[in-house]
Amino acid sequence: MKLNKRILCADGFSMSVQANEFAYCEPRIDNAKKYEEVEIGFVTPCEEMLLPYTEVVLGEPTGIYPWVPRQAVINVIAKHGGIIEGELPSGIPFLEANR
Repeated sequence: MKLNKRILCADGFSMSVQANEFAYCEPRIDNAKKYEEVEIGFVTPCEEMLLPYTEVVLGEPTGIYPWVPRQAVINVIAKHGGIIEGELPSGIPFLEANR
């Protein structure tokens, strides 16, 4: 199982975007050609666009965002100016920051 390197965006926003057989993603397999939904975690700072996907356990958010649609990931990255470094699961376009 490969873990993707954390995404860092142009404005300093960062998040981990994962998809594999153990992640909350669709399809839930390793090395899919295209993932429709992915798992996001370690979001810094908080991002309102991800709040609808927040996992809550016993009334408390866990910091994990399961089954986030690929388009939502694209929208978050675009909002934060594109990617400076990091990796995305296959099927999600790598929107590189204009420097």
